[in-house]
Amino acid sequence: MKIHAKKWTYGAVIPICLLLFILTGIPIGVIFYRALVYEGSLDVGQTIQTIMNPDNLQTITNTLFLGIAVVICSTVLALPLAFLTVRTKIAEKKWLDIVLLIPFMTPPYIASMGWILFTQRRGLFQQMFPFTGDFSENFFSFWGLVLTMSFHLFPFILTILKNALLNIGASLDESAVIFGGGFFYRLRRVTLPLITGNYAIGALLVFVKAVSEYGTPATIGQRIGFSVFVTAIHHHATIAPINFNAAASLSSLLIFICFCIWFIQNYVTAKKSYKLVEGKGTKRVVKKLALHQKIAAWGYIIALLVVAIGIPYFSVVMTSLIRLRGQGMVSGNFTLAHYSQLLTENPRALQAFKNSLFLAFFSATIAAVLGTICASIIYFSQTKFRKVLHVMSLLPDMLPSIVFSIGIMIFWNSIFHIIPLYNHIGIMLLAYVTLFLPFSIQYVTSSYTQIADSLIWAGSVFGGKPFYVFRRIIFPLLLRGIFVGWMMTFIISFRELVTASILSPPNTLVVSTFIMREFEQGSVSVGMAMAVLTVLFTTGTLIVINSFLRREEV
Repeated sequence: MKIHAKKWTYGAVIPICLLLFILTGIPIGVIFYRALVYEGSLDVGQTIQTIMNPDNLQTITNTLFLGIAVVICSTVLALPLAFLTVRTKIAEKKWLDIVLLIPFMTPPYIASMGWILFTQRRGLFQQMFPFTGDFSENFFSFWGLVLTMSFHLFPFILTILKNALLNIGASLDESAVIFGGGFFYRLRRVTLPLITGNYAIGALLVFVKAVSEYGTPATIGQRIGFSVFVTAIHHHATIAPINFNAAASLSSLLIFICFCIWFIQNYVTAKKSYKLVEGKGTKRVVKKLALHQKIAAWGYIIALLVVAIGIPYFSVVMTSLIRLRGQGMVSGNFTLAHYSQLLTENPRALQAFKNSLFLAFFSATIAAVLGTICASIIYFSQTKFRKVLHVMSLLPDMLPSIVFSIGIMIFWNSIFHIIPLYNHIGIMLLAYVTLFLPFSIQYVTSSYTQIADSLIWAGSVFGGKPFYVFRRIIFPLLLRGIFVGWMMTFIISFRELVTASILSPPNTLVVSTFIMREFEQGSVSVGMAMAVLTVLFTTGTLIVINSFLRREEV
């Protein structure tokens, strides 16, 4: 197959590079162009003036402070969990691995609404515990915003730290014990230095996710008057008077910050990475907990699950069942009417669900096809175009989605007279494919790394043409990765908020914008009923596809 690398180069690499340049390169280029060019001439001073505006400076400070605070809080939540689920008998409870991912799988805007409904004046908390007065309203603060985002993002750091701890063998810890090192000394001088490089990766992911998150700042942040990059960019691009130049200036600064964080992470990872996995096996350190330690450990885990999962879901479900919110949680005030109304009497809700289903299915399918082609070219091609293709295909995963949404909006609006895609649902489909293409590429690439070259050579030796070898040998082995990538793209596309709120045509709703609209306009129970259906539908899809994949493995 390597013999045909040049055919891959000239026959497929260049056209795919051009396509990805249109999808990812041009939107980024347009943002910098609009940030630096005013009325047809280069004007850096205007860009600096926009950024130095007192309101924008406050927004920049808020964003950086929020990102750092969320990283610290997520670390505090994840580090004890990583230790407990790797270094103690709690590691045998495999169901925890799934349950601890639920906060991340929950759309952040739905979790934020759950916290608002729980802690607001006359909210669920005050109804259950009236003697507390207005105590719950203290949640509406900067630290309430930080906690809500941290509950959503700590699984990132948890997963990375767990994998790092699993690779640290018992011999290193035992050596420190022999030389008299106590528990905290070994933790500080042995364990923590060995996981610093991995932690840098997790911290970067959390920081980028925090500064690019829209749902939580748009709900809780607006209630406390806390503006961040994403809400400011969204405001400039969607609310009159429209100011694309200001949106582009802030977007370009956000791109610069993200790339700086990437470089810092790469530097730390390069300096603090250690080769811990060798040919021989390693024994894992397992600490036996005393009774009081078990109680404390399980108390921490249960408390975290209650606040990160229990409270948001309890609030959303209960609100969706309440007939009249003014009467609260009293007997006779519960009903399923909001669900029946959504399914039978609310045409806008049904249309929003159909739009989300359409966008999720076709964006996942197109991304799966394009991702498989890109991953195949990256794997087989041997030229410099391979690296260019790889960088452009993963660019949407490195930058906030609102940046690409703004770039896509500006670019396709400027060529509307040539290609009338803007203000059509097709622009949302294009944006979804662009944003979520890296999922497909990464999963298919992972499948490629598990295919031995001997299988490909065997097919070629027995006379198989390259396409025949791909169709009969390679493609069947890639199917699992393709389906997993399709599933992830489908689920995330179905509930996507920020791209839909920016690019959706007039009078076109998807489930996320429908939920936000109902929540903001006072039909909270209807919005929460849609939120429950959205979570059930995406969770059901995940279970069905996973069951299918497991059956295919048998």
